Amino acid sequence: MRDVPSDQPDHSLDLAPASLDDYRELARRRLPRQIFDYVDGGAFGEVTLAANRDDLHSIRFRQRVLRDVSTRRLATTVLGEELALPVILAPVGFGGMFARRAEVQAARAAERAGIPFCESTLSICSIEEVAAAVNRPLWFQLYVMKDRGYAEDLMARAQAVGSTTMILTVDLPVVGQRYRDVRNGISGPVSSIGRVRRGLDLVRHAGWVRDVALGGRPLTFGNLEKALPEARVPADFQGWVASQFDPTVTWNDLGWLREHWSGKIALKGIMDPEDAREAADRGVDAVIVSNHGGRQLDDVPSTIRALPAIAEAVGDRCEVLMDGGVRSGLDVVKALSLGARACLLGRPWAYAVAARGEGGVDHILRIVRDEMLVTLGLTGVNDVRDLDRSALIDP
Repeated sequence: MRDVPSDQPDHSLDLAPASLDDYRELARRRLPRQIFDYVDGGAFGEVTLAANRDDLHSIRFRQRVLRDVSTRRLATTVLGEELALPVILAPVGFGGMFARRAEVQAARAAERAGIPFCESTLSICSIEEVAAAVNRPLWFQLYVMKDRGYAEDLMARAQAVGSTTMILTVDLPVVGQRYRDVRNGISGPVSSIGRVRRGLDLVRHAGWVRDVALGGRPLTFGNLEKALPEARVPADFQGWVASQFDPTVTWNDLGWLREHWSGKIALKGIMDPEDAREAADRGVDAVIVSNHGGRQLDDVPSTIRALPAIAEAVGDRCEVLMDGGVRSGLDVVKALSLGARACLLGRPWAYAVAARGEGGVDHILRIVRDEMLVTLGLTGVNDVRDLDRSALIDP
């Protein structure tokens, strides 16, 4: 395993982070704009990106009193795995560009918090490198490429290091139009002026260059040795993704998937009750209500608005998780009250690891835990497994 700092310096950032949103500001100041916009941005006009947050903010709790809440429980079970709190660190592609060997740092923080870390197909650190750093089994997120043999190889590698759950991302048959990436030259052809602007952007972030661009080498896609020559990050990253990912994947491919994966399967990118019912009918273990963080099709509903109908559609035939817009423990409680078993955190851990490394990820997970405990106490609930719509006002 490569040398990874247990906690990166904050580079004299003067903001004392008290919330997950504070870490976004720290990351904005720490990262080159092209890298920050990649993780922070959404598709088209970013309407859905904003709705994911705004709709969560619009939900109100019922404040209840004179109940014994001296003991509150956050532990739960997701896909047969015991979690200390109902949170999973979501797969985030390009993660190792935010901090030195960032996926390793995040996985170690997740293990200490008693929750799973999900490795992305497009992680900078390979699944073998991340697995060697922790004892808790990893989850693995799969994109199916046109060469199905490569997907089969990825599944074999994940199972070889003990991965128990696979998240199949199903909402990327084509890549969403992300205008921030176009402006920054990450997507599409880069002009001479664009190359100069990107270079100046890096020069203005010398700390990131030293710690990540130089200290975090190799900056390659660790899981893509066969799919990408030398696994180097291509200049037109989004264009490469569009050319490699398989848009022909259908429901019938779940049978092929089962032939090569013996663990749990969750489908990520479910936003419609009919698709959720189809997934349950096909025997998947979980559906993840997700609009890819607002990074794919814009002007679709927020995930919190889509969640209740999907939870109702599948009933107890499979588990329901939610991804998108979650920035606090209060958000997690709202999602659980509307039918989710747990929430995935993506951008929050990316912001935290960018700002303060492994210690930042430790901190945001403590923030989520503490916010959940307070919210349970003030809504009169003792156990996250007891949460339902009665915790909310007019959900």
